Amino acid sequence: MGLASSKKTLALGGALCGVVAAILAWAGNPKNMAICIACFIRDSAGAMKLHTAAPVQYFRPEIVGIIFGAFLISLIKKEYRADAGSSPMLRFLLGFMIMVGSLVFLGCPLRMIIRMSAGDLNAWVALIGFAGGVASGAFALKKGFSLGRSYSTSPASGAVLPVVVVILLIISVTTTLFAVSSEGPGSVSAPVLVSLLGGLVFGMLAQRTRMCFAGSIRDIILMRNFDLISIIGGLFVVMLIYNIATGNFNAGFADQPIAHSEALWNILGMYVVGFAAVLAGGCPLRQLVLSGQGSSDSAVTVLGMLLGAAACHNFNLASSAKGTTSGGRAAVLISIAVLILIAVLGIYRRKDKQPASDNKQAAEA
Repeated sequence: MGLASSKKTLALGGALCGVVAAILAWAGNPKNMAICIACFIRDSAGAMKLHTAAPVQYFRPEIVGIIFGAFLISLIKKEYRADAGSSPMLRFLLGFMIMVGSLVFLGCPLRMIIRMSAGDLNAWVALIGFAGGVASGAFALKKGFSLGRSYSTSPASGAVLPVVVVILLIISVTTTLFAVSSEGPGSVSAPVLVSLLGGLVFGMLAQRTRMCFAGSIRDIILMRNFDLISIIGGLFVVMLIYNIATGNFNAGFADQPIAHSEALWNILGMYVVGFAAVLAGGCPLRQLVLSGQGSSDSAVTVLGMLLGAAACHNFNLASSAKGTTSGGRAAVLISIAVLILIAVLGIYRRKDKQPASDNKQAAEA
């Protein structure tokens, strides 16, 4: 019996992911973060000097572990499929906007759930925006939105990103070429081996359960299917128990680690993330997993997130504990307008040219 065989086993898979997150938090990762795809991609971008924000520069082994873990388990389970060619530039742009929304809120959907489990009411408010964004994306899918068909390609093509991130990790561990924060979130981390093993296990579990934060809400809206949400529920419960047991639970809006209380922009930032994730075919975590199991389309989305993170800090779009920036607020509003345009054009393209079976990537999320 596999982890995806029933709601109970899916919830178990989510709980195991929660255990991994709790171990990473206990081992030294930043509070109310444990494992955050957006934050860790941002830190990794800083380590590679794509941005120069000193407090957020550290090449996170968890990102490597998630991608390579999904790669390994997909090979073992014979689910590795190398494909590409579905609107790569649009996927890059969607990844970029996912990062804009995440860094205005200060976290991806995974960190939103982890913050919720620690009593951060700002994250509960942001959930409203995330659900609204997913609902907007689901409406576009229902109307026929498509980014087009992916095509089978060389198996070596799908393996490029998993191999590259492993090489980058080796460089980060064995040389001084990468930047490392001396203070701030980038200076706080679990030991490298713990982080790497945690990422590997998390990536394998996420691949086997098809964990996707956007997909879980999308499936409820479109199909009244609650399977994927049971995974999120399992993770939430374990992290809630961990936070209460360790004294990290703090119910309220104020004094939350690496967070701000600007409700409107928390909502709108996560609205962008939810909307873009559905159009791209998966949340940030799901994009890492799909890129690990051979999707070059998802790899392009990950590159969009990487450069989006760099841009957010290079151009002062990212929020801080003090609040949002004028540039970040403008970027969120522009992103919403662009997402609506992409959705409308995708619906028109599907009706004009494509058969209903083309949206393969969205179905995989």
